[in-house]
Amino acid sequence: MKFILPGLFIGLAAGLLGALCGVGGGIFMVPVFVSFLDLSQKQAIATSLAVIIFTSLAATLSNVRSPVPLIQWPLFAACTVSSVIASYFMAEKMKSMSDETLTRIFAVVLIAAGVW
Repeated sequence: MKFILPGLFIGLAAGLLGALCGVGGGIFMVPVFVSFLDLSQKQAIATSLAVIIFTSLAATLSNVRSPVPLIQWPLFAACTVSSVIASYFMAEKMKSMSDETLTRIFAVVLIAAGVW
């Protein structure tokens, strides 16, 4: 129950950022889950990934309905196959990693994305 109201606001912000920037909201959700809701890094990552399923579905449905084709389906198919395989194995690996290591990896990825 304690997560419902914060979850609604975090979800709203993540949905707006995800739909506008294509980041799925995880870049926003993970740090907020850890910093403000006291979730472990592993819980934050797993929860964010679960949320992103439905965020992505909603945005994809909207994009499919666009009069101008927005989704490049061959690219979608190729990326989906490789990312699903990689995600499964890395989610398994993530379980054995420390929260500190995961936080450091997340920070490096954020910095690299910002620099790029």
